Amino acid sequence: MDNVARKIEALREKLRHHEHLYYALDAPEISDAQFDAMMRELEALEKAHPEFLTPDSPTQRVGGKPREGFVKVPHSSPMLSLDNAVGEEELRTFDQRVRGLLKEDEAYAYVAELKMDGVSMAVHYRNGKLTQALTRGDGTIGEDVTENARTIRSIPLQLKGSHASRETRGEVVLNRKAFEKLNAEQEAQGARLFANPRNAAAGSLRVLDPGITASRQLEYFTYFLFADGKPACSTQSEALEELKKLGFKVNPRSGHFKNIDKLVEFCKDWEEKRDTLPFEIDGVVVKVDSVEQQNRLGWTAKAPRWAIAYKFPARQEETLLESIEINVGRTGAVTPWARLKPVNIGGVTVSRATLHNEDEIERLGVQGGDRVLVERAGDVIPKVVRVVRHGQHRVPFRMPKHCPICGGEIVRAEGEAISRCINTNCPARLKESVLHFAARSVMDIDGMGEALVSQLVDSGLVKNVADLYRLKLEDLVELERMGEKSAEKLLANITASRQRPLPRILNGLGIPFVGERTAQFLADAFGDLDKIADADEEELQRAEEVGPKVSQSIRRFFHEKRNRDLIERLREEGLPFQYQAKRKIGGPLAGMTFVLTGTLPDLSREEAGDLIEAAGGKVSGSVSKKTSYVVAGADPGSKLDKANALGVKVIDEAALRKLAEKTT
Repeated sequence: MDNVARKIEALREKLRHHEHLYYALDAPEISDAQFDAMMRELEALEKAHPEFLTPDSPTQRVGGKPREGFVKVPHSSPMLSLDNAVGEEELRTFDQRVRGLLKEDEAYAYVAELKMDGVSMAVHYRNGKLTQALTRGDGTIGEDVTENARTIRSIPLQLKGSHASRETRGEVVLNRKAFEKLNAEQEAQGARLFANPRNAAAGSLRVLDPGITASRQLEYFTYFLFADGKPACSTQSEALEELKKLGFKVNPRSGHFKNIDKLVEFCKDWEEKRDTLPFEIDGVVVKVDSVEQQNRLGWTAKAPRWAIAYKFPARQEETLLESIEINVGRTGAVTPWARLKPVNIGGVTVSRATLHNEDEIERLGVQGGDRVLVERAGDVIPKVVRVVRHGQHRVPFRMPKHCPICGGEIVRAEGEAISRCINTNCPARLKESVLHFAARSVMDIDGMGEALVSQLVDSGLVKNVADLYRLKLEDLVELERMGEKSAEKLLANITASRQRPLPRILNGLGIPFVGERTAQFLADAFGDLDKIADADEEELQRAEEVGPKVSQSIRRFFHEKRNRDLIERLREEGLPFQYQAKRKIGGPLAGMTFVLTGTLPDLSREEAGDLIEAAGGKVSGSVSKKTSYVVAGADPGSKLDKANALGVKVIDEAALRKLAEKTT
């Protein structure tokens, strides 16, 4: 049973990782088909072993986390994902399940709509006027992108012939021609190419400058109409007609079917004709037409029982892998990719494919010069499936020791699949480094958003994070959308950040595996940045929770000359490198470990952590049998469930204060 538990947890971690890449970073590494296969495997294991089912499993979750950078707003009702049907047999099984859940001999019908490959969005109207647009986010809470949505011309600012309050849900998409034009512009500017139209639509909708969204030729196709969070019409087919009347774009290629055979025929027909469309589609969405029947059929924890997504199978072609190249990403990740002899796969010319990492290359046994099978599934980045035939003059891949962009050292930490350039100032990762440094939980430089950081880096004003402290008013007022008052406020925020304590500076440096918590332990243990920089691995491991993997990463970081130069620049700017530990030795909470969950009445998470550490206790991010107390506030998460399951004592803020005030 231990092997089963380990397999389940390993699958969960993989799914969480890919959910984060897909939903939070818009950077998928695997196809929808691969993700669905992993999810199915996990669902089967949990069904066979319900004793291992937990509330935080990906099978119990609607979607991924919303991305940082926009105000988050709750949806009027959840934006649920759909279960998938792969092939005719699974679609017929869905039909049998629907028939079995309805009354005997009860008539029912389906509406089938092409599954457009874009970004889900809810658009709200009050008294007939557009008031708010929200991305799907995690299905419960979305991101407010109203100003960007207003630039999409297929979204009416005023409902046609209506002054009602309504909500529409639909898909923001980029057609093939617009996608090709956008990537041509990106290439001409030396910018990163978008992997597919869906990623381009997501990136265009989430930029902070609405002017960029307006230039991207996005379109919005609707498929749901709500009033007060509930369906506004009695059937789905009526809703589609009403949406057209209100002035929305509705995909005209839909069908109404009372016969499963005709529905299957429709799905197969569009599988054949998908490449004739101006937009990418990856399947057909099938819904029971009657809303009253939908309500009776109900929902599972993550999907409606009255709808399913019929997914088209992957498409594959054979071609020559000419060479294996590398790409340096914005986080410093160095990833290999295959340069291919151009090949047409499903109407799209493919000349490159992902290889993920060195382990994947070794697993495939692929080298430059081989004939390979390439798959384009779900319209994400094509991937190499397998080697068809070894080439006569094969060229093995070797990860370079130095970054091709900056010359910095490339390292691969033990236990990690990805190699990284460890130079924080590498141009390939500089924007991400600056955004991380300025984040609220790090150096807290308010106003340092994505659009501004892009301008600062692109203009050459900021070549490393220390350059932020040398910005002048005359530099900033020359930037787009930056008035004198805004510039003065930003400079004041940068000046205030000079006083941030050492743990925040350590976190801001971007050392792999050193986040907020580890930075605090290092500052507590050494009290001086120079001592941390000069410590060997054994000395570093004296700090709490710093093991061989983390200590090795810290040593590598400070061994890189460019990072040492950055430290000296920050020293020149007067940032404090010394630190007096917050946590009291001894104290009423000495030897106790606390986990915080939910929203406390009066204390923020940071304030509660400070209170615990000032009284000698420790704060942990996860619940275990060694946890002394879980401090729970309003809307606690899965940590509370785990505490109850393990028998860990749960207290509130008032009880925490009493414990911290006790004298030893």
